[in-house]
Amino acid sequence: MSVRKAIAGVAAGLALSLGLTACSPGGGSTDKAEAPSTVSTDVASAGAVTLKFTDFWGAAEGEWIKQVITDFQKKYPNVTIQRTTEDWGQLNSTLNLQLQDDGGPDIATANNGWQSLGTLAKGGLVLNLDAYAKAYGWDKEVPTTIARQNQFTTDFKTMGSGSWFSTPMARTSLIGLYYNADKLKSLGIDPPASLADLETAAAKAKAAGEVPFEYGSLDSSTTVLLGVQALLADKKKLNDYIYDDPSVKAADVGMTEAITLVKKWADEGYYPKNYQGIDYQTAVANYVGGKGVFRWEYTGSLGLNASQQGHYGYIQLPQQSGSGTVGVGAAPGAMVVSSKSKHPDVAAAFLDYMMSAETGQAAVDRGLVPALSPDAKAPASSLSLTGESAAAAKLDSDDGYVPYFDWSSPTMLDTIGANLQLVLAGKMTPDKFTEAVDKDRDAFLAQQS
Repeated sequence: MSVRKAIAGVAAGLALSLGLTACSPGGGSTDKAEAPSTVSTDVASAGAVTLKFTDFWGAAEGEWIKQVITDFQKKYPNVTIQRTTEDWGQLNSTLNLQLQDDGGPDIATANNGWQSLGTLAKGGLVLNLDAYAKAYGWDKEVPTTIARQNQFTTDFKTMGSGSWFSTPMARTSLIGLYYNADKLKSLGIDPPASLADLETAAAKAKAAGEVPFEYGSLDSSTTVLLGVQALLADKKKLNDYIYDDPSVKAADVGMTEAITLVKKWADEGYYPKNYQGIDYQTAVANYVGGKGVFRWEYTGSLGLNASQQGHYGYIQLPQQSGSGTVGVGAAPGAMVVSSKSKHPDVAAAFLDYMMSAETGQAAVDRGLVPALSPDAKAPASSLSLTGESAAAAKLDSDDGYVPYFDWSSPTMLDTIGANLQLVLAGKMTPDKFTEAVDKDRDAFLAQQS
């Protein structure tokens, strides 16, 4: 879930979804941590406070959170934050145990969705943050489509509504379209402003002997599918599908149209000739090495250095219907407060600070994509970061986020990945693909009820 180079970089978006395949919700206690009845936002008068904070961030993200902690401690000299860093996989698998320990962290990064956040909330291990959402105005200031990613009903039957059990931060990870600016210039093509423009540009690139989309499907990469779906699906219906509304079906959220277009591009030769034998790491290396004009990708996952950032741009294409901009995205971690924390007021204040414009600018200064920070300034020399920042601001203003589709069930990532390969190989029709998606999600909902 962090912006790192090569395959590690995909964690910025994938770890949010990959963790969901580990197990289904349930197990543990069904008791929930009640929301505090009274809260205080006066950190300065809290006395000497030490908070334990556990996260998984390294590299630029690690430097970002170090600065956030330092700045918060300067603002509140009475607070000391002791940070522990763990490997993402280790933290994801042990956080439930850590939060049961009286000496465990006060604050931690959890994984969104049922497998991690839902299980922690259902087990009463993380605090219900509703009182803080009201006190700090999160319920009014955070875009609804981002707020939903942190909410569950208190009977834990439904994700995407109800009470706050985590918060986002002034950073985001998106799926969108990268373009090689040098290749577009040599081809005489402007950066596309719509899906129709993109298809025209892809055809022109193909005719000129270029690979329109650098892509590899060996390890079932779903970025192209999810990126396209966000351009075609109704935002509300797509959110409702992922958040457990059984009345909405996959055919209602652009899935058939999206998989049909992805297959069409394959049939037209818009991917590399041997794309079915190319893995994710190789596809990224090929693209950064100059192969391909466009690439659907998670923001930050190309691992571009400062020089390369001036040669690659990023676009969040508007919906085909013209109804605004919708994109797949989420904060790179769900921030939770332990129900055992002795200083929940101060912990909540730190979560609020992590959503501030100040921390958003600090993210941009380290090449990370900001969120909730429309005035954050990216260096003009970084074409990619400028585009990424503009995309995040647009999604914020349009309330246009949709979560990762595989949040809809703990096994959905495997389902869409495996069946995508079948469609690309001509062994499954788009309609059957959509049926398989519904079968997976509906089985999970039946288990929930």
